[in-house]
Amino acid sequence: MNYFGTIIEESLSDASILEGVKVLSSKVEPVTAKHQTPWLKQWTLHKVEVDEAKAREFAQKVSLYLDYSHKSAWYADFKNDQSHYIIFKDKIFLVQKGDKPAYQEACSYGLSLGIPEHQMVLPQNL
Repeated sequence: MNYFGTIIEESLSDASILEGVKVLSSKVEPVTAKHQTPWLKQWTLHKVEVDEAKAREFAQKVSLYLDYSHKSAWYADFKNDQSHYIIFKDKIFLVQKGDKPAYQEACSYGLSLGIPEHQMVLPQNL
């Protein structure tokens, strides 16, 4: 079962890694104060489909290319009906759907990096 998610192009130090997945659609969104990325004027959101057989490899690539050069951290994620990859620059969580403690661990990790709470996948919202 393939995975689906949204990857923000500006979160990547090299957007060419998106060539390894199917981009279903793209949308440009102007940056507001809520985004907490004042060095950017826009976010380019790509809805992607990741082949199940290549999901782990793609998650590792995303992890390598998340841009942490600013004071803010990024994360990316994609999921299917069974599991959810939550990807940080130095850590990848593969969470089974409905596993609230595992989601809490991933969320806590993201928050510890400075990712705004409203951007994280919170276990109470599952």
